[in-house]
Amino acid sequence: MRAPFGPPFERFSPTHPHGTPLLPRTEVLEGAAWARAAMGFERLWFWLLILLVSGAAGVAYAHLFGAGPPLGGGVYGLAIGVCVLAFERGLVLRRVQRRIQRLPSPLFVPAAALAYAVVIAVGNAVGGVIAWSTGLVNDPLERAVSLNTRVLVYSLAISAAVVFVIRMRDLLGGEVFANLMLGRYHRPVKEERIFLFVDVVGSTAYAEAHGDLAAQKYLGAIFAALAEPVRSHRGAVDDYVGDMAIITWPHARGAKEARCVACLFAITDSIEKDAEWWRRRFGQVPQLRAALHGGPVITAEVGVDRHKIAYFGDVVNTTGRLEAMSRTLDASFLASMHLIKRLPGLPPGVVARPLGSHALRGRDEPLVIAALERVPG
Repeated sequence: MRAPFGPPFERFSPTHPHGTPLLPRTEVLEGAAWARAAMGFERLWFWLLILLVSGAAGVAYAHLFGAGPPLGGGVYGLAIGVCVLAFERGLVLRRVQRRIQRLPSPLFVPAAALAYAVVIAVGNAVGGVIAWSTGLVNDPLERAVSLNTRVLVYSLAISAAVVFVIRMRDLLGGEVFANLMLGRYHRPVKEERIFLFVDVVGSTAYAEAHGDLAAQKYLGAIFAALAEPVRSHRGAVDDYVGDMAIITWPHARGAKEARCVACLFAITDSIEKDAEWWRRRFGQVPQLRAALHGGPVITAEVGVDRHKIAYFGDVVNTTGRLEAMSRTLDASFLASMHLIKRLPGLPPGVVARPLGSHALRGRDEPLVIAALERVPG
């Protein structure tokens, strides 16, 4: 499972510094904030849990093999965990990661194992220095920082398990992963949700002009650009359907401070800020259409061989049809007035221009629609 080191990390290259203005008057990421962005603004509890597991693995090693006091083992485990996590998230040795990812499969596995072995050795040395300097181990410094085969094999096994969990979380999304692990939707649940459908304009024409492979890279870069604004606004990407991303929030979370609306404009701000990079890399700046709607849905875990959290109800279908309507109306971003009225307000600089009532296919009652727009200046 090699996707986490793919195109999304291209946004953190020195020639393309990451910065995402969220709203007017909102502070832009600067300087060392690329590290926080690389960590994806993930929820702190998950990463603390990973480090706790690393420390506990060190304590377990000291207990199982009689390798000094448990607290010293915990220091070793925590130091190795920090180094492995930094490498896994691309905070260090990013170029090495990219080169490994480009290798053919027969070479990828040994190269990745070697890279993790080096990272573990560094973490073991750091842990050894800390444990020796604080008196947690009685060994000479040379022995405290040395890495033996047993420690290496044990650390590789624990790291493999941790990396597997992290990449499964990356694959499923943080919220979906947590809900699946907790079994929250084993039984169907009725809840209020907000949905944002974001569609890429002209993706078919781009594929016809440049080929399917180039189009996939183009869409991959766009979906990567969505990631940080969605996380920053506490949303979750539910799915990618062709050239469309489906983003969702529980109503209370998405309505607070109008995060669902702010997220949409944060995405467009991010793309516009990097317009020159998009022109240089893909020959054009992406244009988006979007629709926002919310209401009651039934949420349930479905599937046997492949599990997924799915949403059922008129709200999801209506949002999709609302997005399709943006192609015929003079507006790129549409929202239902039903949702807008339930928000505490709109973000600074954003207004809702009424577009009247419209009939939607498959829906008995017409829907009152508004266009979301930025106030000039």
